[in-house]
Amino acid sequence: MTISLKKIRECLLKEHLLKEFIAADSWSLDLPASFQDKPFTALSYDSRTVDADTLFFCKGMNFKSVYLEKAVTAGLEVYVAEQPYDVPAALGIIVTDIKKAMAVLSMAFYDYPQNKLKLIGFTGTKGKTTAAYFTKFILDQATNKKTAMLSTMNSTLDGQTFFKSHLTTPESLDLYRMMAEAVQNNMTHFIMEVSSQAYKTNRVYGLFFDVGIFLNITPDHISPIEHPTFDDYFYCKRQLIKHAKTIILNHESDHFQLLKETAELHDVPYIVYGSHSSADTDYIYQTSADDSLAFSIEATVDSLAISGEYHLRLGGDFNKGNALSAALASALVGASRNDCQQGIKETTVPGRMELLTNKNGAKIYVDYAHNYDSLKNLLTFVKAEHPNGRLLVVIGSTGNKAISRRKDFGIVLSELADVAILTTDDPADEDPITICEEIQSYITADIPVEIVADRTEAIAAALAMSKTEDAVVLAGKGADLYQKVGGEDTPYEGDFYIAERLILA
Repeated sequence: MTISLKKIRECLLKEHLLKEFIAADSWSLDLPASFQDKPFTALSYDSRTVDADTLFFCKGMNFKSVYLEKAVTAGLEVYVAEQPYDVPAALGIIVTDIKKAMAVLSMAFYDYPQNKLKLIGFTGTKGKTTAAYFTKFILDQATNKKTAMLSTMNSTLDGQTFFKSHLTTPESLDLYRMMAEAVQNNMTHFIMEVSSQAYKTNRVYGLFFDVGIFLNITPDHISPIEHPTFDDYFYCKRQLIKHAKTIILNHESDHFQLLKETAELHDVPYIVYGSHSSADTDYIYQTSADDSLAFSIEATVDSLAISGEYHLRLGGDFNKGNALSAALASALVGASRNDCQQGIKETTVPGRMELLTNKNGAKIYVDYAHNYDSLKNLLTFVKAEHPNGRLLVVIGSTGNKAISRRKDFGIVLSELADVAILTTDDPADEDPITICEEIQSYITADIPVEIVADRTEAIAAALAMSKTEDAVVLAGKGADLYQKVGGEDTPYEGDFYIAERLILA
């Protein structure tokens, strides 16, 4: 992959991002003569990985000029930034928005890989990962496993080999590199979870999806370093609608009317789905059978021949909605009814509704539920499955972000839990005990509450106090094998594996 300075200038001017080129004391909108034919064979925002042929982006709130100075000492010749830096030995490409510029130039450098793939994007407060997995399993049927996926839990660029992504939606430079790798691996479809931060920080600037899916919206990610208000969070989420060629909307989402109006305002074709029939046109709905792992789809859109009976391996009515959204998205990019039925039947998700049985017969549920709605749905389902026993919940909350979840968890635990064991969950720079005490302060029900900082010990305590008819829920971490402590990803055994080891001990 290469990109020339001439092409860089052309791309930036087209998007009205270029302010000027700065070389020594010369400021200009034209390229300096000495750089006319300069090619780049690499892009980077890490100053430790540059050389003379790297185009370097000075991005991030914590960027320091010393990083650029060290990069120039290492041979860097050209940088992109929102302001000039005192490095006369390097050419500065000064732009109005560094994140937008990085997105635009990354697309061009990797030869617009999004145009060589069918691109499916999911957004929503809850369900993105599960819906993405349903879609992956369906499209694996339709494409003979030529489907790549970027997911919170696991990602794959060759359809079969999985790795952990640090961000729900990667930085634009990494995103287009991954897309290009997927194309090189002969993938034909690419599934993404699209976070609100991806739009707030322009990681997906200029990117359009063949199909977008707006699952739902409830308050979440409200904190000083994410979204200051629900309005800001919701507005960022809605950007997916006007960046989709077709959008799928959940009729039962909060603020559905605004979602629909947004699609209509931007002339984006939309299909609506829900759990009940409706007189709306282009409406698909599912009806639940007595069996919690079965449902039917009734499609009123002639082009979508997906009506029929479906069976799941994942329990909970909320997963039926996720499966329905996945079937719709998949059908729009070429999947048949049989592909949808078979894919949904086979779908499993690491860390989602994984079930173990304790030595005494108590059931143990491991689930990634990590916000108000997902936790409430999970506990409601488990409580209904075990009406004669207690519900023991092991949970913590993240540090440095989504501060509002602490109150949310306290409310849900008050409503549904019989025993709460509060513990560590990605504390970052905060004291996990302080986080647990904050959750506890919002628990108003008269239930036993224990704080056990070590998550392994917390799981052991829950298993030890369970009885045969009880259910134990290990919530929040799912299949995550790391704890974020400070600025480091600290290895963690994983809730499922810890519980399994304790049972077998």
